[in-house]
Amino acid sequence: MKTPKKRAEVRPPEIIWNLGLLYKSPTDPQIEKDVLEIESLFDSFSKKYDVHKKAYLEDGDALLEALTAFERLNEHSFPKPLMYFYSLKDIESSNTNAAAQLALLANRFTEAENKITFFLVSLGKISLEKQKTFLSSKKLEHFKVFLERVFGDAVHNLSVAEEQIMNLKSLPAYDMWVMGNEKILNSKTIVWKKEIWPLAKALNIIQQLPKQKDRQALAAKVNEALKMVAPFSEAEINAVVTNKKINDHLRKFSKPYDNTVLGYRNDPESIEKLVKTVTDGFAISHRFYRLKSKLLKLKKLSYCDRGAKIGFVKSAFPFDLSIAALKETLNGIDSKFSAILQSYIDKGQIDAFPRMNKVGGAYCNHGYTSPVFLLLNHTDDLHSYLTLAHEFGHALHSEHSKQQGPIYSGYSTALAETASTLFEQIAMEAVSDKLSDKEKIIMLHDKINDDISTVFRQIACFNFEKDMHDAIRSKGFISHEELAGLHNRNMSAYLGPAFKLDRDDGYMFVQWSHIRRFFYVYSYAFGMLVSKAMLRRYRADKSFWSSIVKFLSAGGKDSPENILKEIGIDTSRPEFWQEGLREIEEDIERLERLTGKFR
Repeated sequence: MKTPKKRAEVRPPEIIWNLGLLYKSPTDPQIEKDVLEIESLFDSFSKKYDVHKKAYLEDGDALLEALTAFERLNEHSFPKPLMYFYSLKDIESSNTNAAAQLALLANRFTEAENKITFFLVSLGKISLEKQKTFLSSKKLEHFKVFLERVFGDAVHNLSVAEEQIMNLKSLPAYDMWVMGNEKILNSKTIVWKKEIWPLAKALNIIQQLPKQKDRQALAAKVNEALKMVAPFSEAEINAVVTNKKINDHLRKFSKPYDNTVLGYRNDPESIEKLVKTVTDGFAISHRFYRLKSKLLKLKKLSYCDRGAKIGFVKSAFPFDLSIAALKETLNGIDSKFSAILQSYIDKGQIDAFPRMNKVGGAYCNHGYTSPVFLLLNHTDDLHSYLTLAHEFGHALHSEHSKQQGPIYSGYSTALAETASTLFEQIAMEAVSDKLSDKEKIIMLHDKINDDISTVFRQIACFNFEKDMHDAIRSKGFISHEELAGLHNRNMSAYLGPAFKLDRDDGYMFVQWSHIRRFFYVYSYAFGMLVSKAMLRRYRADKSFWSSIVKFLSAGGKDSPENILKEIGIDTSRPEFWQEGLREIEEDIERLERLTGKFR
């Protein structure tokens, strides 16, 4: 493939979301029509099946009819009107009307969903004898995995009235707090060398600065801005964590991460092995950062240096050339994937560049009946190119999983990160082949740096979250100073002695959105280590790609562990996680040899 070359910056203004794919405008009358139609569907289901004599709890034919109707409701698990205002809010955070409409619609859809709360609760009360009968029924085979989950989850169910209260209080007890924190962050700017940058851009640029003193200076400005938001974040974090504590107590979850692991359909024992194996392997990341400090010729690294470059690949990665490079790579594997990417550009399903009042970071969003939308903050560097590949991996997973139908199209978050990191690694290898020897060393360093962040940093964040939840549960409330301290303690654990953290570095918790998605971060380590296993198999045998497509198309039809077993990957083996960590260590050893910097 051709490596993108430096050139004058040209940014096509049309690389923004075309939310017209959903609705013409925030006042489009079709929005209200769709809301009313969805509300009517839920209401009709309730009236038909929330009756005194629930035949579907005893009779297989009646249950099949009810489950088929319930599956149709799952087409609206992320309704188009909600997706529209969620998306609009993220690209126009100052648009208070969008935020208001989002809140109002979220409440209406919650009320609609509350009308069918009875269904899962009722199914959970089916006798064990009947459960066995239904699970062995051929006519109910399509719903077998769904029913297994419903029956298994029943121990955590509350009464119908209590479940409805839990749904309704989610907006004021969680969503509004998190949205408020995001809105404040999105309004913050940083003045750097006479330019005014959105906070999100400043955060992305820090690691690109070649001099430590500049990284430290920009990081200090970022930390100062975060400290200004910290008093609100303190209240926000304590509120949402306390709310979770209440929820977990009511639902009989003993550990703060139990609900997440169950929701992702992972095997708890497998995840605990993952966390322990990576935590026990922090010496691998320490080894890398010792090497990094030598390569940067620094006695001590600062927190802002963790992503610092040892050099820069001369090629720039403007957005249009990044698209071209990724398409060329995809064409070498499966041209259908390249066609999907081009269609996203043509239709306006990608929002490419950072700007004021646009949320930072990157994500892939979709609903069963809605198009896939990719949000990026492309800054024309290699990292931005790889982020494009990462998010497109999510998109391909979403497109393929729809084959499973509404009830199984929602794949596990752990597997989502498998798809994304797989395509990110493929994109990186394709670029690496065309680089000079010096650039290959830089690329190898950057690859290891990303692997360390994806695996070790995310598990350090998992440990940070656990400490945070434990502290708030035991003390009732902790200050933003304590939160910052917990952050630094856990980050120091994986960074090792090569680093010296400043107290204010701890305020990165203010903007770390992942800790608001409780314990979500383990999925990054899970996904990366599994995708490494997939790539090892693909390198050895190109026909394994059909197994990868099978994985992409599996949706949520089974647990992550079982879906992976179907293509020959067994995460239950204690050695599995160690194999992935060993691959990272081998890359470090290779970098040591290439640079002549040994332990």
